Parts: sequence; C-alpha cells; structure tokens
Amino acid sequence: MIVIIAVILIALYAAYKIYSTNKVDKQLDGLLKQKHVILDVRTPGEFSGGHIEGAVNIPLSQLRTVEMPMDKNAVIITCCSHGLRSVKAVEILKNRGFVNAHNGGAWSELEKHLK
Repeated sequence: MIVIIAVILIALYAAYKIYSTNKVDKQLDGLLKQKHVILDVRTPGEFSGGHIEGAVNIPLSQLRTVEMPMDKNAVIITCCSHGLRSVKAVEILKNRGFVNAHNGGAWSELEKHLK
C-alpha cells in the first residue's frame, strides 16, 4: 500500500514539474535581454524569504485589483515559488491589458537565467 501511494505521489510530482516547465515562456532568454520587469506574485512572507533583486512583489491574490506600477506595454515576466501562480498571473495581466506578460516560472529558476 505504501509503495502504491509513493508511486502515485511521484507521478503527481512529475506531472506537476512537466506542466510548470512547459508553461515557462520559450522566449525567456531573449525577453530577459530586453528592458523588463520581474513581477513576483508570491506572498510578502515568501518574498521576504528570498527573491530576485529588483523584482516587484504583488501577490497573485491582489493582481486583479491593485494599481499596477508599470506601463501596459512593458515586458513583464512573472514568477512565483514553483511556477503555477505565475501562469495564472500572466492570464490575469493579459486580461487587464498588459500585452507583454510572460511566464518566468519559479523565481529560483528564473534567477539562474539572469546570471
């Protein structure tokens, strides 16, 4: 029984990693060479535990209502802890008229692209 549960958990984790990795914008490296804004959609507590230098922190829960500090045409690259909230953030931003919103995935992985 424990083996079955372990196999299910491993399969779920693998599916999650494949999903979050496939949702990262394929043009990420090129976008990072342009003038851009990193938008971290984690909670303030998560953000304070580590983040990309210069990133703007607006939690996903506030993204629909908060006044955005960037231009609607700015290149915005979203990130979060594992890459799932950042996918939703891109959808919300595009619905709000931010035409150049892109998913950067997990902040720790995105940070590696910046080095």
